[in-house]
Amino acid sequence: MEADPRAPELTTHDFVAMLNASRTCVLVHDGATKNILWANPAACEMLEWSVTELRPLKANHMSSSAQQYDRVIGRAWLQEAVDKGVSRIEWHYRTKSGRVIPTDAVATRVELAQGPAVMVQFRDIEREQEIERELRLTTSWVDALARQTSAVALMLDGSGELRFATDSAVALFGATPDEPLGRLTDYASLRLDDRPATWDEVRERAVPATQVRLEIQGRVWLEGSVERLREPGGDAFLLLLYDVSERIRGEVRRERELHRENYLARYTAMGDMAMAIAHELSQPLAAAGNFLAGVRSRTLDAEPVVYGIDSAVRQIERASQIVSSVRAFVGHLEQVEQVADLNEIVEECLYFVRLRAEPAAIEVTFERSAEAVPVHCERVLTGQVVLNLCFNAIEEMAQCPQQRRRLVLTTRRDGDTGVVTVDDRGRGFPRNPFDESFTAKERGSGIGLALSHRIITRQHGTIWAEHRAGGGSRFGFALPATGPG
Repeated sequence: MEADPRAPELTTHDFVAMLNASRTCVLVHDGATKNILWANPAACEMLEWSVTELRPLKANHMSSSAQQYDRVIGRAWLQEAVDKGVSRIEWHYRTKSGRVIPTDAVATRVELAQGPAVMVQFRDIEREQEIERELRLTTSWVDALARQTSAVALMLDGSGELRFATDSAVALFGATPDEPLGRLTDYASLRLDDRPATWDEVRERAVPATQVRLEIQGRVWLEGSVERLREPGGDAFLLLLYDVSERIRGEVRRERELHRENYLARYTAMGDMAMAIAHELSQPLAAAGNFLAGVRSRTLDAEPVVYGIDSAVRQIERASQIVSSVRAFVGHLEQVEQVADLNEIVEECLYFVRLRAEPAAIEVTFERSAEAVPVHCERVLTGQVVLNLCFNAIEEMAQCPQQRRRLVLTTRRDGDTGVVTVDDRGRGFPRNPFDESFTAKERGSGIGLALSHRIITRQHGTIWAEHRAGGGSRFGFALPATGPG
């Protein structure tokens, strides 16, 4: 007799043979009494009972003793299959030796020759549950790594696209959580061996791993390793990093202190030189002034010559004033008792400022305070600070378009200080020169600003630099004022 006309090659005996060979466990229950009618070899092997031993057993004999596996619940589950055709449950069977096995069980109504029956197919899911528990535990560990650890972990593909980042990294990057992150270099600059590097260079060095440093917006530094992970679909890269910002800031502070120590050493040397130069120059300058005065008295009609001589005398007088002021200034550290009006100091400097600005076609404007601004200062050296700030601004604006070549000097009283500011419309400065090396020029020594800083601070004043809102820079200084504010 054919078992199925759609497969005439297979007989009823063949289907029985296949069911017996199946590794899926099968129990057949009577649809009405729920008694066990038959079990395939796989079920007998798992439960450790023969078919003869299984037939008289009830649910309580071969199920876990836990309440959720009570006989009443087992019969209800089988009845649901009788009524609805199929029912599924996680059922814990108990073997002959007492071992409890969790299974995924599916009960299906089948029509036998003697009437309805329920075929239960089940499989051991104990290992699957162990794996699931391990995955949950691993997930919790990964979640802790992503959300709670201070370490920064990143996963990137070969092009440098971020595929995963811990919460700590997302916060440092200022990125939006749960949004695609993009490329690592959109958030941070890379460094190899303390030099700027591209992602391609970092990737090539990671064979299998290399050290790397990230700088995030000049405020946070991360340091650690990047490791290449070989994957069938393309290599991935794991970055494990730690915040080393405090260490880097400490290194920067030490470097600045070293710069300042170097400058202090140069100040000392310049002080000795200034004293020697002032001593040696005073006599020849006086002699040059006398000679020019003699020539001037004998030159009556040659106007250009007279103008040239007068200009030379003026420069020599200025040089003499500077030499005498340097000798006095370098020689002592006492409180400056001289009082001078900042308006007058800037007025005296304007001649020399305009002389330097004219070849570069730079417009010079002085916004003078309406009232006197008397301060405690050494008049000539304070003027030298004004000149130095102006000359730096002129040198900067000479590189800029014509429409931006405007220099503005201002004086004002601000509480108990007198203030001078010098505004330019140049390119600005990349870093504060008074915080670092006193210069941003490739070939600049920083001596001019260093001396200006020294002159102002020794007179109990302050000097600063800031960016202008409309572009360019503002340098200024403040000195102790005298008289009512």
